[in-house]
Order: sequence, then C-alpha cells, then structure tokens
Amino acid sequence: MKIIESTLRIGVEAPFQIIHISDTHLTYADMRDGECKVELARGRKTCFPYDEEAVLQLAGDLSREKGIPIVHTGDLIDFVSVANLERAGRFVRENDCFLAAGNHEFSLYVGEAKEDAAYRNQSLATVQAAFSNDIRMASRMIGGVNFVALDNGYYLFEEAQLDFLKKEVEKGAPVVLLMHNPLYEPALYDIQMKKAPCAYLVGVPEARMQSYPPDRYEQQLADEATKQMLDYIAKTPAIQALITGHLHCNYEGVFAGRIPQVMTACDDVRLISIV
Repeated sequence: MKIIESTLRIGVEAPFQIIHISDTHLTYADMRDGECKVELARGRKTCFPYDEEAVLQLAGDLSREKGIPIVHTGDLIDFVSVANLERAGRFVRENDCFLAAGNHEFSLYVGEAKEDAAYRNQSLATVQAAFSNDIRMASRMIGGVNFVALDNGYYLFEEAQLDFLKKEVEKGAPVVLLMHNPLYEPALYDIQMKKAPCAYLVGVPEARMQSYPPDRYEQQLADEATKQMLDYIAKTPAIQALITGHLHCNYEGVFAGRIPQVMTACDDVRLISIV
C-alpha cells in the first residue's frame, strides 16, 4: 500500500487536489444474510489479499489532513450484503466522498447470473440507499471543475447518461469523468491482452475482439448508445480527464489521443493535483 502522486493539467485558476481510490472490494457478511453469504465472504476474501480497511483509513486520514475530497470509482463492495452496505455507508458518511458505481456494487453472489439492467435493478434501490450521491449518474463541482460520475460497470452507457453528460457540459466548466471501467486505448488494450483473454475495456473495436471468449465478446461489445457516448467524449473539448478503475492496477494513459486516463490499484491511494 502506497500513496501515488499524479498531476492532471486542466488549466484551473487555483490548483487543488483530490484523492482517488477504487476497487476496495469489501467482503463482509454475517448471518443477517444467511450462511451462503457468509461462505461467499470467506471465499471472496482470498481473492483480495490486502488490508482494505487500511486503504480506507489511509484515504480518510489523508482527506482530513489536507481537507480534500475522495473520489471512488466503484467496487467499494464486492457483493451485496447488509454488512458490506453498512460499512460502505459508514465510509461515505465519515468522509468527504463522491462515488461512481462499479459492477460489484450490484453483485448478489458474484458471477451467478448475467449482469444486465434487470440484474442490477434487483438490488439498485437497496444499494443506492447506502450512498450519499446517485451512484449511476451524478455531478459535483470541486475547485471549479465539474466531476461527473457515470456507471459503466457493465461496459455500456445509456442514452439517459449521454443526455445527462451533455447538460453537465453545458454548464461551461471543465469536466472530469469518473467511471468504473476504463475506456479503450490501443496501448492499454495491448497490455491487457498479454494478461487475459479479453481486455475488459469499454469500446474495443469489434475487429480487436475476435479472439475474445464468446461470453466476454457479448459482455463487452459496444451497443449504439455506447458508441455515441464514446464519440461524444472524444470530441468534446470540455471533457479534460478520465479517472477509472476496474483493472486493479496503476495506470496513466491517454484516451482518443488527447484525454488523460488515470486508474489506481485496489491497495493504493492516489493523490491527484489538478492544475
């Protein structure tokens, strides 16, 4: 666990800082959810051999010390349980935190069913109640920059999200997008394909998905609404940076040849200076 420092050059009048964390994957459960969830928690904890409480503590301490907010790009919880939502809710209440949902925010048992809107909606209201901002789409002004959080945890965007983003851009401030899943970059795609049978990115060109396993191809193929969103992001000058997660690694790259894209590993805390 370490603190990483990065700079995003947006051209603000007064430089400021934020803290980025992602993919904490809290794995708490007790008998309020039954033995199956308790067993799930035991098994899933082995997938994340780091101290998630230490990460949250470090981010919270740094936030209070510097008087700056935390942005979290999803998968704060690993699956839906009373104990996970209680802990997540306590974190956002005790800290100045703005969050975008990840796919695991809505996971009931992790991988037991196809993840789509119907699956997400089974738990959406319960999960949303634990958080202070709308975790599917929300905005917050920080230091003169409009931070817009969008849920793309299932590798797709929706028409309503594009409409929302356009209205946020019309406010006239520089925009930083907070999303769980990173957007396609050729260099990041190449890195990912050396590690896995698919890249786990949004908007990979179909020609570069031909080797994907069929289920991953179906999962990650961009639909028309997603293509429209990606085109809008790429061509809109007001959108100045992307802060993402999902891949459980530290990375700094560039989307569409001009927009910095930053992600932070599960067990690290990133201090981002906006200048």
